[in-house]
Amino acid sequence: MPGRSKKTVREVAISEFKAKCLALLDEVNKTKIPLRVTRRGEAVADVVPAAAGAEERDWIGSMSRSIEFTGDVIGPVIDTREIEALDR
Repeated sequence: MPGRSKKTVREVAISEFKAKCLALLDEVNKTKIPLRVTRRGEAVADVVPAAAGAEERDWIGSMSRSIEFTGDVIGPVIDTREIEALDR
């Protein structure tokens, strides 16, 4: 798209990522530039900066008040008189 600056993806070997993981994660967070982890030149994973407002989870609580319980949800599923181990 015209007018948009394209951020480059930095590539790092998996061995370097393993050795410098915390520092590389801090760098991605600070610069907001994604990092591609490679093994023998093949992409293994992309580390991308966290989205703004990642602490806010819209899905938490999104199902509240959408479930209706019917019947006894605490009691046993079957009649306890049918359990042979309790006949003693």
